[in-house]
Amino acid sequence: MSEGADAKRHIGVFGATLVGIGGIIGGGLLILVGTAFGQAGPAAILAFLLNGIVAWLTAMSVSEISTTFPESGGAYMFAKKILSVRAAFAVGWVLWFAYIVAGVLYALGFAAFTVILLKGACDGLGLESGWLDGRNVLLLFASVATVGYSIGLVRKASGGGQWVTIGKVVLFVLLSIAGVIALLRQPLEDIGPELSPFFSGGFSGLIAAMGFTFITLQGFEMVSAIAGEIKDPGKTIPRAVFGSLAISLAVYVPLLFLVATAGVDDGLHITELAARNPDTTVAAATREFLGEAGYWFMCAAIAVATLSALQANLLTASRVAFAMAQDHTLPSVLEQRHPTRGTPIMAIYATALATVAIMFMIPDLASAGAAASLIFLLAFALTHLTTYLARKRGGPRLLEGAYQTPWFPAVPIVGGVACAGLAVYQAIVVPDAGGILLIWLGLGVILYFALFKGRAEAADASAEALDPRLNLLRGKSPLVLLPIANPRSATSMVEIANALAPSEFARVLLLSIIRATRGGEGDPVAQLADAQEAFRQALGASYAAGHSPEALITSAPEPWGEIRRIADEHRCESLLFGIPKTIEGTFDRELEQLINGVDCDVAMMRAPEDWRIGGAKRVLVPIAGKSDEHELRARVLATLSRELPRDLVFLSVIPTKATDDELASALKTVTRLSDMNIPGTPTIEVVRSDDPAAAILFEATGCDLVVLGMRRSRTGRKMLGAINRKIAAEATCAVLVLSRRQQAQISDLARPIRDVAQIVPFMPRRTDETEH
Repeated sequence: MSEGADAKRHIGVFGATLVGIGGIIGGGLLILVGTAFGQAGPAAILAFLLNGIVAWLTAMSVSEISTTFPESGGAYMFAKKILSVRAAFAVGWVLWFAYIVAGVLYALGFAAFTVILLKGACDGLGLESGWLDGRNVLLLFASVATVGYSIGLVRKASGGGQWVTIGKVVLFVLLSIAGVIALLRQPLEDIGPELSPFFSGGFSGLIAAMGFTFITLQGFEMVSAIAGEIKDPGKTIPRAVFGSLAISLAVYVPLLFLVATAGVDDGLHITELAARNPDTTVAAATREFLGEAGYWFMCAAIAVATLSALQANLLTASRVAFAMAQDHTLPSVLEQRHPTRGTPIMAIYATALATVAIMFMIPDLASAGAAASLIFLLAFALTHLTTYLARKRGGPRLLEGAYQTPWFPAVPIVGGVACAGLAVYQAIVVPDAGGILLIWLGLGVILYFALFKGRAEAADASAEALDPRLNLLRGKSPLVLLPIANPRSATSMVEIANALAPSEFARVLLLSIIRATRGGEGDPVAQLADAQEAFRQALGASYAAGHSPEALITSAPEPWGEIRRIADEHRCESLLFGIPKTIEGTFDRELEQLINGVDCDVAMMRAPEDWRIGGAKRVLVPIAGKSDEHELRARVLATLSRELPRDLVFLSVIPTKATDDELASALKTVTRLSDMNIPGTPTIEVVRSDDPAAAILFEATGCDLVVLGMRRSRTGRKMLGAINRKIAAEATCAVLVLSRRQQAQISDLARPIRDVAQIVPFMPRRTDETEH
């Protein structure tokens, strides 16, 4: 772990545990307990215990994957590491919404109980309380609480709500002690009738109560959402996760039992009490064993509990938004930190604004709350899945220093099935919850493809290139096809391929094509000798460097068609080959046909005989507006930067008559496209010229490599283009031309969640058809 990362870790076991407790012990259960008892009767206690078991299984998976990847973002980050950036966006987008809706529920819960307390105070003092009626007063109190805690989060990473959390735990413990004393004073034979019938709502009522109340236990995973700020995460995160959940269960379970027994009158059943006081069941029950003072004491305790839960949800939601912005799946402005405190100030403000907006926009939050519960259940099911996949794909080395879930794989399988089953049942029981989830997810998909897709997938491609382990974690083993024929270039070609496709995480397939004779023309035996010599040098260089490429020799009358056949048959992710200095005639037509016909990324290179990848210190990257190759280009540049630091120069050429506004716009576009999350600070240049090729060639004189993208004709077909031809022919340095796979572009809108950015392209040298 770097010193920079350590400097950002400032939350210890105590603070992290309080974040989890603050998210769990809140107004959620105290408000929803009436609904739970109404659905299941006394069996709501069993429903909560079963939820506790599911939550404990989930806590194991959360602890393992959070300590394996101790970065902020929670389930969003898990999906990004194990699945894809598209899946991560979908998860992060709906989780952000769920935390915001949960925050709205707690803010309005605080406002509701504050109004109850103020009305009681006004009535006791003989003052007018009518001004407290109406929704506007609730919105005012809820907004003030949201804004106040948001300001606290800006000033301090944990929001300064620790003492509120400690205070509410103490309050509930004292209330439980008072309830136990009251329970002991009544005859034991009275407890049985109070809990009978136990399953008054039947099995369906039990499951419904589990679905409604599971959201009240979701706070422990908030620890994983701030994992990037936790000190010694390998030890601190499990302690905080299990500690917060254990303390919360120890507070809640006895309290629920006391509500159902000591909290009801003689001859009254808890279901009747819940029907009479659906939102204040706990407070009404407290009145039974503590009197009128106990009722007001509980109302105050619930108001305090909702405040700390509001703070915890605002904290977590802002960290999810911040993590997404860093990956370009939300606007980059949300990455902004406070200049002195380092807190994600814009993510906090955006979360607070969204919270207040939803308060005013949605009059009835019951369905929205059910949607939040549904989202958390699905997120937990996904956490179990990613934990399972991470251990299976990453192996023992991935878990070094991390918490390891016992009874693997039973825990993630059982926990995941339980969470998914509860989610399905919740969607059936409350269909509006599923509808809200689908609407929000649909809005997110539209925004992703309209605003975020290009930069997000380019940043993700560079992340895969900088850390090839992501290919392994995501279940990928990219295959790179490298046709070779000339023994003189074989070593340098395979050197490039091995650098860009490490054997531990990807595969390289060396291909040599023997031309089948026609009418006695040609000497296949001599070609075979050349192919064997090329393979000998390529494999020797690979083995010496610790790489293990595969090799294939085929025979065909036409090399171009054979390359396409092999690429399709082996489902290659990328194709490398060399191009001659002058491209024209038959070669140009065959090249265009191959690029537009093969279903993989294509990289073409023309380089001097002695060019080596290690010598490419300065890389020129011309940008010409929107490009299909942005993601592919990011992958190549990040791969180069992984080997050693490179000086990246991004260039845009505009007409000499372009206005200053057009120049500023071009500069803004190039700056935005150059932000690929690649280490180092790139150089941005915008030059005026009516001859783009000449301008690029002039800038290339001081560079070691030029990275170009393919052009697209009016009919949509990829073509090399006159500018690329001229640069390839006249540049004194190496020239790399990239073409993104056709199928990936066609299927983007049809596969919003599936990651199609699995390709590790590499830079071709020459084949038997080309010369340097």
